[in-house]
Amino acid sequence: MSDLRQTSQGPGGGAEKQRIDKWLWHARMVRTRSDAARLVDAGHARVNGQRVTAPAHLLRAGDVITLALDRSVRVVEVLRFSDRRGAARDAAATYRMLENSGGYRSQGAA
Repeated sequence: MSDLRQTSQGPGGGAEKQRIDKWLWHARMVRTRSDAARLVDAGHARVNGQRVTAPAHLLRAGDVITLALDRSVRVVEVLRFSDRRGAARDAAATYRMLENSGGYRSQGAA
């Protein structure tokens, strides 16, 4: 049973919009969906430069999310949505890390 309040389906059956808390969890930016909701509630998320405090805020492909995490700030562009939380490789395909992001760095990075 799908919940149309949380995810809107596009003409091809793929999602066009998704709640920010659900997307953050599916994209593996946080460990749990509750953590995602707390992060957003606390005002640590921005979408296209605007602070978002509602976990039910709907994202669209192309939105830029800025996350203030414990030890870093991540800036990512939403590329697509997932119906479930999957492997890390699948999650990485849902976003593009933007250049100035302090996110995942390889060990060889200076």
